[in-house]
Amino acid sequence: MNTWATIDRALRDEQSCAMVSIVDAKGSAPREAGARMVVLEDGSFAGTIGGGTLEWQAIERARAALAKGGAGGGAPPVGLARMALGPDLGQCCGGSVRILLEVFTPERSAEVQALADAEREGHFSTEGRIAGRCVERSILNRDLAGIEDSLLAADGRLLERFGARKQVLALIGAGHVGRALIVALAPLDFRVVWIDPREDAFPSIVPGDVRAVVAAAPAAELDAVPDGAFVLVMSHSHALDFDVVLAALRARRFAYVGLIGSATKKARFRSRLAQAGLGDDDIGLLDCPIGIGGIESKQPAVIAASVVADLLRRRDAMAPAALGAEAPS
Repeated sequence: MNTWATIDRALRDEQSCAMVSIVDAKGSAPREAGARMVVLEDGSFAGTIGGGTLEWQAIERARAALAKGGAGGGAPPVGLARMALGPDLGQCCGGSVRILLEVFTPERSAEVQALADAEREGHFSTEGRIAGRCVERSILNRDLAGIEDSLLAADGRLLERFGARKQVLALIGAGHVGRALIVALAPLDFRVVWIDPREDAFPSIVPGDVRAVVAAAPAAELDAVPDGAFVLVMSHSHALDFDVVLAALRARRFAYVGLIGSATKKARFRSRLAQAGLGDDDIGLLDCPIGIGGIESKQPAVIAASVVADLLRRRDAMAPAALGAEAPS
């Protein structure tokens, strides 16, 4: 969810809305600090803080706060509450969360628009303090690396990070599996550079975080892909596949290099990579077959689901600083 864009749209329509944020999570909680949802005056909402009774009660609190403001009292004071999931909510989770509830009225449109503009540029950090009816935020010129996406510090500062930190993926091949992958990745935090030498291989419409590149020599396009990116190879040509895999492994700067294929294809590529001068350490970085184990179906959508699950696992195992920088537009 684009938090500030959602709030900005509501205020432009002269509607107040409420943002509910988890600013601290301890023990077994359904979502982490930084999870947010935006509740509109009609009770509809975007985002989630984990579902269940916790979310239902948070929505009810937000609606009550919005109704209080609609009664002519303006935005109510910022609410901050600790909720124990077992004793307070009757949920089986043993943890607790601290919830921050803030109401936004159309009078704050200029402030929200500046935050929405920053969000469109990518991820960013803010520092703020609770000041009665609002949180006074300032955009920082540095990323708050090493903290959670939302943190209420002991000195009263509210440190937050907004916008998706998207993992860059260079996907070579626009065949059936490539197309299925693009669909599966569309709602996730990936920025895809989709490369194929065949112009007519791409669909007429692609998701917003996908940049289609027609290139006669896809391996050369890796030069423009940032360090730490994932590279996934599944073209229509084994010769082209080999060129890209060789270039990716030689570069020694990508977090993952995957090749669609069988164990036999892997063995043949390993032999050819050795003949091309790569050492065992570099060759050992090649992942083939791709995806998670235990799934036998060859349907493109099933392969895509398996591959995406593996990519998510690999991405989450990486430190935030190691994520590939966003690819140039």
